Amino acid sequence: MMNSHRIEKHPILSIPERKPISIFWEGKPLSAFEGETISAALIANGIHVFGYHPRDHSPQGIFCANGQCSQCMVLADERPVKACMTLVKPNMQITPLDGLPSLPVETHPPEVKDIPQLQVPVLIIGGGPAGLSAAIELGKHGIETLLIDDKHRLGGKLVLQTHRFFGSTQAVYAGTRGIDIASRLEKELSQFRNVTVWLESTALAVFSDRNVGIWKKGTEYVLVRPDVLLVATGAREKFLAFPGNTLPGVYGAGAFQTLVNRDLVRPAERLFIVGGGNVGLIAGYHALQAGIAVVGLAEAMPEVGGYKVHRDKLVRMGVPIYTSHTILSANGDQKVESVTIAQINEKFQPIPGTEKTFSCDSVLIAVGLDPVNEFYVKAREFGMKAFVAGDAEEIAEASAAIYSGKIAGLTILNEINPSSEPIPQTWFQAAEILKSRPGKNYPETVPDISEGVIPIIHCTQEIPCNPCSTLCSKGLIFIPQEDIRNIPVFMGDSHSCAFCLRCVAGCPGLAITLVDYRADPENPRVAIPYEFHRETLHKGDTVILMSTEGEELGTSVVQNIVGIKDNDRTLVVLVQAPREIAPEVAGIRIQPEEVSRAETQYTPTVQDKTIVCRCERVSAGEIRALIREGYRDLNEIKAITRAGMGACGSKTCSSLILRIFREEGIPLNEVTPSSKRPLFVETPLGIFAGIHVDEKQEEKHE
Repeated sequence: MMNSHRIEKHPILSIPERKPISIFWEGKPLSAFEGETISAALIANGIHVFGYHPRDHSPQGIFCANGQCSQCMVLADERPVKACMTLVKPNMQITPLDGLPSLPVETHPPEVKDIPQLQVPVLIIGGGPAGLSAAIELGKHGIETLLIDDKHRLGGKLVLQTHRFFGSTQAVYAGTRGIDIASRLEKELSQFRNVTVWLESTALAVFSDRNVGIWKKGTEYVLVRPDVLLVATGAREKFLAFPGNTLPGVYGAGAFQTLVNRDLVRPAERLFIVGGGNVGLIAGYHALQAGIAVVGLAEAMPEVGGYKVHRDKLVRMGVPIYTSHTILSANGDQKVESVTIAQINEKFQPIPGTEKTFSCDSVLIAVGLDPVNEFYVKAREFGMKAFVAGDAEEIAEASAAIYSGKIAGLTILNEINPSSEPIPQTWFQAAEILKSRPGKNYPETVPDISEGVIPIIHCTQEIPCNPCSTLCSKGLIFIPQEDIRNIPVFMGDSHSCAFCLRCVAGCPGLAITLVDYRADPENPRVAIPYEFHRETLHKGDTVILMSTEGEELGTSVVQNIVGIKDNDRTLVVLVQAPREIAPEVAGIRIQPEEVSRAETQYTPTVQDKTIVCRCERVSAGEIRALIREGYRDLNEIKAITRAGMGACGSKTCSSLILRIFREEGIPLNEVTPSSKRPLFVETPLGIFAGIHVDEKQEEKHE
C-alpha cells in the first residue's frame, strides 16, 4: 500500500494506474512506481534529505526539479545521478550522496569511438509551448526538423498547469487547461513525419564551428549541425538570498508544481509562498487542490504582480497575502520547520518589530524568471542563423509563448524559402496583446437589479482573456475581439440569462457568479465555481461565504453541487444568501483561519552566513569580504571561493553576487563578469569518448 505522501485523488488530474515496484534506500525497501523519478519516489516515502554537502555537511534536497542544479544528487546503483531527472528501476539501490564519493575503478581503459554527426535543416531546442508551436508550423510546410527536449515528455511547463489558460479562445486555446493544451500540441505534432523528436536529450553547448553538442536520450553524445537553430528553452527561476535558503523544503515554484501536478506527490503539509506574481499565486492554488495547507504568501511590492483574479481566488479561500513583506529566514535543522517574514519600508528594508514566524514544512520561492537564452546568444556570436521564442525571448504567459512559437516557425520558413507567404500582421498584434502585463484595475460594481438572473462579474482588471464572451450561448457577455484586454460587460437584462452556468464553470479566473432571484427574491440562489474534489463538500454542509477581497460575509448551507456538460471538471455549488450580500459572494472559504496564525518567537540570524552559491556553499559574508578588499573580477572571486564553479554553472548565484556588489556601492560597470563554461549541464566524460551509458551498465552486469 502506498503511503499518505501520494496524491490519491485530485479534482482535476486523473490518477493513472501505474505498476508498483520496489527500490532500496540505504538498503531498506521502499515502494515506488515504474516511470517516476527517484526524487518523486523518495519524497513519496517521506524522505527529503538526499545527502550532505562535502564542505559543511549541510543537508541537501530537491530544489529545481529541472536538472539545472545538483542539490538532489544521489548514488543509484553506484552511479552519481540527479534524482529529479533519473527514473527508478526495479530493485534499484539508492544511497545518499554524503560528501564526495570515490571514483569507480577502471581496470580496462575504454576504447574511444567516433562521435556521430548529423546535419539538419532546423534544430529546435525545447519542447514547451513555443518549441512545439514552431515545430507544428514547420511540420505543416514539410520542413525537416529535429526537436529535442531534456524531459521524458513534451509540453514543458504546460504539463504542470492544471488551471484553465487565459488569452484568446480563437488563437491560443484560452479556457483550456495547460495539461490538455500540452496533449493537444503533442498530438498535432505527431502527425508530421518530417519532424523528429528526441526526448531525454539535453543540448550541452553551441560551438564556434556551428555544431550543437547534444546528450542524446541520456546514452550518447551527438554533434548536430543545423542550417537554422531555434532556441525555445524557456526560463529559469530566480533565487533569493536569506538564512536557511538551502534547507530541504525550500523549493522553486517549478519544482513544487512538478512534484504535485506531474509526479502526484505531496511534498508538504504546510506551505508558505514567497512571491506574488502569477507563478506564486497559481502554485498556491495548486497546493490547495492537492490538499496542502497554504499558510500565507509574502510579496515585497505594495500589490501582487500577478492577475488579480489569481490573487482573489487565494484570499477568498482563506490564504492571507502579506504585501510589502519579505522573508527573513527559513528556520530548521535538517528541513524547514518554520518561516519568518517582516514588513518592509519604501527602501525594501525590514521594519524592526514587524516580524512574524509561521509554522510550516516548506517554503516556495516564486520571485521571477530569467530567460534561458545562452544557446541563442552563442549561436548569434558564432554567426549561425538563429532565432529565439517563448520565455527564452521574453518572459510572458504560456499563451504568449504559443504565439511566439508560431511566429518563429513561419519566420524560419521564410528564411529557408523566401517565396513563402508572409506572416499575417494580425499574428504580431495578437502576440503583443497576449504578452500584456496586468492593466488598470477598476472598482467592482454590482448591477442594481434584484430580479430574474444576474451574472456578477468579479473580474475587474484589464488582462488578455475572453473565454467568458464565447461561453454564453446568448452572447450576453461582451469583450471586444480586437482587444481582449477590456473588462467583460454583461449586456442583458434580468430576464436574458438562462442560468445555464457555463460562464460560472468556464471562467479561467473563477470570477463569475450567478444570482438567481426568481424563486426567493429575499434569499436568492448563488452559483459559485468550485474546483476541489467532490468528496470534500456535500449537500447540506455549512460553508463560509467570502467576498472578492477575502472578507467573510456569513454562512450558508449547500443546496446542491452540479457538474456542467463539457465544463472541464469545474463544479458549481449552489447556496442561498440574503439579498443584501448575495451579489458580493465570490467564493467559499476552503481553509480554516487557524492554519495561518503566526507564532510569536523570532530569532535573528546573521545575514553574512546566508548562502549565495548553493553548489559550493559560499556565503554572502565571504563574497562581501573580498569586495571590501578591492576585488572586482568575478573570476578572481571564483578562484578564491569557488563561487560559480558548481554544478549549475553559476546560473543561480551570479545575480546574487552582483546584488552584493550593488549593496556595497560598487557600480556594475566596474565589475568584470566571470567566464562562462561551455557545457550547459554536467556530463559523464565517457559520453564524449563515444561510450554509451547502457554499454557501461551491460559491462557491469557481465
